[in-house]
Amino acid sequence: MKYSFITRHKNTWPISLQCSVLGVTSNGYYSDRARKKNKPDDPVHQEMIDWVKDIAVSSRYSYGSRRMKKALNVLGYPVSRNKARKLMREADVKARQRKKFKVTTNSNHQQPVFDNLLNRQFDVPQTDRVYASDVTYIWTQEGWLYLAVVIDLCSRQIVGWSMSSRMKAQLVCDALQMAIWRRRPGAGLIHHSDRGSQYASKAFRRLLKAHGFKGSMSRKGDCWDNAVVESFFGSLKQEQVQWQHYQTRYEAQQDILEYITMFYNTQRLHSYLDYMSPCDYEQQLLEMKKAA
Repeated sequence: MKYSFITRHKNTWPISLQCSVLGVTSNGYYSDRARKKNKPDDPVHQEMIDWVKDIAVSSRYSYGSRRMKKALNVLGYPVSRNKARKLMREADVKARQRKKFKVTTNSNHQQPVFDNLLNRQFDVPQTDRVYASDVTYIWTQEGWLYLAVVIDLCSRQIVGWSMSSRMKAQLVCDALQMAIWRRRPGAGLIHHSDRGSQYASKAFRRLLKAHGFKGSMSRKGDCWDNAVVESFFGSLKQEQVQWQHYQTRYEAQQDILEYITMFYNTQRLHSYLDYMSPCDYEQQLLEMKKAA
């Protein structure tokens, strides 16, 4: 009887008395009302929530609020970064955190090295003028898989790559040879790398000379001199590799190949490129060149 009386008449009581009967504070009551009042129930809001979830999956949960904002803006939702952050929280979406990885460069060799021609000048206005390269490693149940990449510093596109179970000079030669085959860069191109023995090898130096390229190398022990490639390796491992358990090298190769060709080059929004993908950025440069 007492419960039915309260249920029928509590809405006519003062707020303080209602809160006392319900066992909540007045502040808690008003906060709950404010949340319900401000919580959007329109279909557009739900569409954005659904898009946030889809974007998170397609980006391999690599997008924070800044990239999520840009992605939503492209889709026609003019949200702020703060709004994107709230939508991510409501959609229960979080960006994956990066793990630390060891450096593999072996610069303790007696082979000649190139001067640092690049000198951290990472802003390059044209494609196929400056390439940067490096090697990293990925663990599989069969053992280590080594990955060498070549990046065009203008568009940040991965233009060449090679993978092998052995970290020999042929690994880096194959990556650069792939870039040459795909892009046909002219003589005078600067190729920058660390001081690893593979890049200082006779085979690699011959390859540079054969195409008229200029070699450039980082200062000893200074990873910042090759920061663009280090950043790519960090993204690859944060967004893809560290979440996998590769049984074979072949499995790892296929997964990394898909990441480079189907996501990083073609879809991933790059902050340096004003949140465009490398392929889209190069297309924009091409269109601007035609219009000039």
